[in-house]
Amino acid sequence: MEKYSHRERIQMIIAGEKPDRFAASFWRHFFHMEHHADGTIESTVWFQKEFDWDFVKLNPRADYHTQGWGLHLEYSRKEFSKHIKSAFPISGIDDWSKIKTLPLTSPPLAEHLKVILNIRKQLGKELPILMTVFTPLAIAGRLVADRQTLMDHLRTDPEKVEPALQAITETFTAFVSECRNAGADGIFYATTHWASSDMMTMDEYRRFGVPYDLEVIRAAEYDALNLLHVCESNNYLRELCDLDYRCQLANWDCCDPTNLPMDLAVDQLKGMALVGGVDHNGWLLHARPQEIRYQIDRIKSDHDPSRLIIGPGCAIPPEVPMDNLRAIRERL
Repeated sequence: MEKYSHRERIQMIIAGEKPDRFAASFWRHFFHMEHHADGTIESTVWFQKEFDWDFVKLNPRADYHTQGWGLHLEYSRKEFSKHIKSAFPISGIDDWSKIKTLPLTSPPLAEHLKVILNIRKQLGKELPILMTVFTPLAIAGRLVADRQTLMDHLRTDPEKVEPALQAITETFTAFVSECRNAGADGIFYATTHWASSDMMTMDEYRRFGVPYDLEVIRAAEYDALNLLHVCESNNYLRELCDLDYRCQLANWDCCDPTNLPMDLAVDQLKGMALVGGVDHNGWLLHARPQEIRYQIDRIKSDHDPSRLIIGPGCAIPPEVPMDNLRAIRERL
């Protein structure tokens, strides 16, 4: 018997208190099951019951964000293969005028509110559940065939794109509020490729990212458990954590040498609990369970359980062996 529930353990870490053990959470796609609500619910519940993580990061198909605006997917039937995008709503810059605020009855949004409601019912009240939501800029970037098209539009005629960003923001502020009503404790807020100097300058992100981010995150309300996930290399994690993003948890790829390493983050990101430490594309994927146990012991010896929740830097490759995840869970 463990001393604390998952919720109590996470709350202690956010408060800077030492729990009974290290907390951990991992998340992945089940591409062959995420075509519809029932498959997403089944795979999420199975994964949680198999590993008993300390919080659930709902990991739906990424383009649930964009299907309401007309993006078409050819769904994968294979566990390890992504869906294929077959049509994009935006080709020319004038197409941004087509992007209007969606109602919550839009099928992809209603589907995922059902997912949250059912997962909460099946997994109970003592498990924190975070719903994945992308920044509006990232959602806009998935409406075009390649991200550079959006960058070109933002740099040449931003006034044509910004109303679409606002419509996306209005859609997801309403959605995030309803996620809380459905049972989510907060959101896993992902910047995907955009909050990185590889994509745009920080001044550009301050204009096209930050204002919309803040609207969406604030829709979760003050009592939300929110996680800020800053993807990719050369990211702007430090800059964003200095802003009022109302996130108690921070997650990024600390094993990427271009990003803030975990040991420095402990000092530089004060007031936030950190999620990460595991090289999800490296040793988690390729090592054997014995090596996984060694790596987890090393992380535990180097860090304080009152600041760090052990996890990946992003969604783990679905090919990660289940025995490697079991080795992590056994070592906590």
